[in-house]
Amino acid sequence: MPFISQIKRQTDYNLFPSSTPIVIDNGASYFRIGWAGETGTLVSFSATLFRDLATKPLFEIMEYILDFGFDRIGANGTEIDHPVLITECVCNPVHSRSKMAELLFETYGVPSVAFGVDAAFSYKYNQQYGICNKDGLAICPGFSTTHVIPFVEGEPVYRGSCRTNIGGYHITDYLKQLLSLKHPQHMARLTWEKVEDLKMEHCYIATDYFLEAQLFQKGTKEAEDKTRCWQLPWVPPPTEEPPSEEEIARKAAIKERQGQRLREMAEAKRSSRINELENELHGLEFLLQQLAQVEENDIPAFLSDTGYVSRQEIEASLAKVTQSLRKAKGEPKVEQAEIEKTDVSTNEKYPLINIPDNMLSPEQLKEKRRQVFLKTTTEGRQRAKQKRVEEGLEQERKNQQDEERRLENPELYLEQMRAKYKELSEKIDQRKRLKTNGSQTNGNNASGGVGRGERLNAAQRERMRLLTTAAFDRGKGEDTFGARDEDWQLYKLMSKDNDDDDDGADADETELARISARLQDIDPTFVPKHESAPSQSAAEIPRARPLTKEDFQIVLGVERFRCPEILFRPNWIGIDQVGLDEMAGVSIRRLPSNDEDLEQRLTSSILMTGGCCLFPGMSERLEAGIRMIRPCGAPIKVVRALDPVLDAWRGASLYCC
Repeated sequence: MPFISQIKRQTDYNLFPSSTPIVIDNGASYFRIGWAGETGTLVSFSATLFRDLATKPLFEIMEYILDFGFDRIGANGTEIDHPVLITECVCNPVHSRSKMAELLFETYGVPSVAFGVDAAFSYKYNQQYGICNKDGLAICPGFSTTHVIPFVEGEPVYRGSCRTNIGGYHITDYLKQLLSLKHPQHMARLTWEKVEDLKMEHCYIATDYFLEAQLFQKGTKEAEDKTRCWQLPWVPPPTEEPPSEEEIARKAAIKERQGQRLREMAEAKRSSRINELENELHGLEFLLQQLAQVEENDIPAFLSDTGYVSRQEIEASLAKVTQSLRKAKGEPKVEQAEIEKTDVSTNEKYPLINIPDNMLSPEQLKEKRRQVFLKTTTEGRQRAKQKRVEEGLEQERKNQQDEERRLENPELYLEQMRAKYKELSEKIDQRKRLKTNGSQTNGNNASGGVGRGERLNAAQRERMRLLTTAAFDRGKGEDTFGARDEDWQLYKLMSKDNDDDDDGADADETELARISARLQDIDPTFVPKHESAPSQSAAEIPRARPLTKEDFQIVLGVERFRCPEILFRPNWIGIDQVGLDEMAGVSIRRLPSNDEDLEQRLTSSILMTGGCCLFPGMSERLEAGIRMIRPCGAPIKVVRALDPVLDAWRGASLYCC
């Protein structure tokens, strides 16, 4: 997307004579251009807006910036017939200066070009207003570099200047890294421009960094007051209001209609099922009537097309259909005695079972095996059915007794049920711990756990004894195990897993589940205990919760003063250079004279200029740092420029007049 400027284009370009210089403050962060002596016509914009052109050569990017700047002051063509004064930082390479001059001469046709140091212009501008003396130091922490220039008799002494490659860019980058690590879920919102705004709005310089850090480490009230919070856009989740009486009535009516429809569908299905069973019953009765008129020898041929093989099978199907029809109609079940009366005798149903095999033909032997299988299966089903009926009756009896006990004394009954639930829970937990405790003990059982021998029940210890005996006997002479029937009986005893403890565990868990269900019915405050141990502890299980306002906050605590601290401790971000306070000492020592009076005059007028001077606490921290490297009692005075951001351009504009 192309860059669209909101800066109005000036229209008074032709009103200035060709002798009026154009003043350009070419900063690393901002680009300012205007006419000499006209402070009101200054055009300022961020040079970082052209960062998307970073793949192009450096001076091609500079050409885009100059095109935009000249266009904003009203230049109609590419020819600029005005002298140009452009600022640069101290110790700027000659190659960079020659390339800039070549660009201005060859591309724009300017008649003349002059270069000047931005910190020197700012110092001279503030000197006229009495902010600083003729002898002093100019400390300029800029966007990408920081430099110190000594002034003697109002003139800069460049051979005593000092420069480090650290500035506001590094502070913003450091702050962006810390906030991205602290709030990784909001990295998309931590753009460079927003972090730059947060830096200028909230960061400050601590007079004593370690004392300030201790405040936040202890979490004092003062640290809480110094913490800032940036609230990101957040929409609270809608609150669910309880339904009105009309809504409840409407839902109840809908539910009733749905229930009526389901009942009608169930009744229709039941009627259809009854009709099917009645038709099947009539068909079986008719088949039996026809079968009664058929000779015994003709029965197999008659039944070949019906799907039945004998009269007994038809009668069994008839009895089954009769039972299903009674169940579908809702009639009471026929008692077992009545069923036995309606059933034919076993001898009639299975006539070949009691006949010896040597008296039967191969086909009859095959039929006998089938009849034996059918009889065994039928008897097994009847026994299982009878067992389920007995268990249901027993469970119903127990439930009735429990209900009678509860009605007699509800409080005592509830207390007893809770006590029984707790007892069974502890018993089951103890059994589980005993089963898993063997792997946590050493040979001497020094850990206080239970050894394997103490965890075995009687049946398990008996099998262990049999295994040990068999292994001991096997070692005596020839191994003849398995030659006798008694050996296989021993094998069955050793391999059979008839642990009473396992059966008891199943019964306990079943009873615990029954008591838990009963407590849930009669006690609304009851919370069942999880019987299976979770794979993670409760603290480790992630729990989903709705996002709150605090989840969309960027909190700035110790970062407020930690990031600007790199101006004094560049080694924190891997830059092996001196900080601001030490730079002042280095600059003083680079002067050719060892005049102590000159050194005192220099430190008594220290001017701070540049964008990074806007941090609160900057002058106090710089004064404290310089005082540490100067002799005791030396006069030290640190002042800030009238406008640390624009004074360089204003000083250059004043210089041209």
